Amino acid sequence: MIKIDNLTFGYFDSEIFRNLSFEINEGEIFTILGPNGSGKTTLLKCVERLLSPKGGNIVVSGKDLRDYSLKELGRTISSVPQIHKISFPYTVFDMVLMGRNPYLDFFSLPSEKDVKIALEALKEVGIYHLKDMPYTDISGGELRLTLIARVLAQNTSIVILDEPTAFLDFKNEFLVLNKIRELRDKKNLTVLMTMHDPNQALRFSNRVLLIKKREVVALGKPGEVLTPDNLRKLYDIEAELLQIAGNTFIYPKGN
Repeated sequence: MIKIDNLTFGYFDSEIFRNLSFEINEGEIFTILGPNGSGKTTLLKCVERLLSPKGGNIVVSGKDLRDYSLKELGRTISSVPQIHKISFPYTVFDMVLMGRNPYLDFFSLPSEKDVKIALEALKEVGIYHLKDMPYTDISGGELRLTLIARVLAQNTSIVILDEPTAFLDFKNEFLVLNKIRELRDKKNLTVLMTMHDPNQALRFSNRVLLIKKREVVALGKPGEVLTPDNLRKLYDIEAELLQIAGNTFIYPKGN
């Protein structure tokens, strides 16, 4: 679905990453893991075409990203940002309905079909009861689910999520990640997301890319690349893998 080929990006004289290459398969949850400043969000913005790389290519569904029209791109890739600034008290339903924008002409209004799709998206993520609530009055977890519902209404085959559990409590972290995985399974979505927590990446990813200081540390299945050696390279800490009730957890070693 997505092919990154020798991608290079930087701001002025500061290089964020260089000659980055990997592929994302259809229907998989692909997670980028790395410390702050490693270029995770920048890479997502390049795939969304919000930023232009200095070199290399991005190919989406066999077509160069630069050849997509804005409307075509909006029907192919949708995203949930890490930080979403709430500037106006739209209703939850109105926020989700905005996901239909790529399917509307410039001066047209949403049709009955668009309204139905938005309502179905709200039901899909379990927040239909919030549809008339002001978007400014809901919780952080509900806000994330609203943005995911908007992605569903946008009806794209590729979904990009920048740290989908940022600022959420323990319960809502797993609520959101479980919903992402459930929707991927149901709709065969291709999901590209960034994370900070290796344990979440281990549990919810099909493959993981570890990046640090413009370089790829490892790429592969979570159980293969999230090793103590790779975590030492990535975060400069000692970590160990613990088996608890048949599940593997990553835990930093104490002094």
